[in-house]
Amino acid sequence: MTNTRRRTFILRLAACSAAVPIAAHAQAAKVNESDPQAVALGYRNDTTKVDQKKYPKHDVSQKCSNCQLFQGKATDAWAPCTLFAGKQVAGAGWCSAWVKKAG
Repeated sequence: MTNTRRRTFILRLAACSAAVPIAAHAQAAKVNESDPQAVALGYRNDTTKVDQKKYPKHDVSQKCSNCQLFQGKATDAWAPCTLFAGKQVAGAGWCSAWVKKAG
């Protein structure tokens, strides 16, 4: 293999490696409210549909998008959460592990 071919191979490999996490993020499954972990945490895709009697400390201003565990931008409709490995939560969602985002 010549240096030019080796260099091209390495550049292509680096480009493909960088694209894999982006593709995985875009195609991640969304958390289903009936998943056992979601049920245990009281997760809802819509913070306005949380049972206030069961979760009296909940406030409709608390959303996944303003939670410390949300791994996306505040404007993302869906993004990964550290509690649900390999899955995305709704930005407008909520669970009992909600923690106000620092800053």
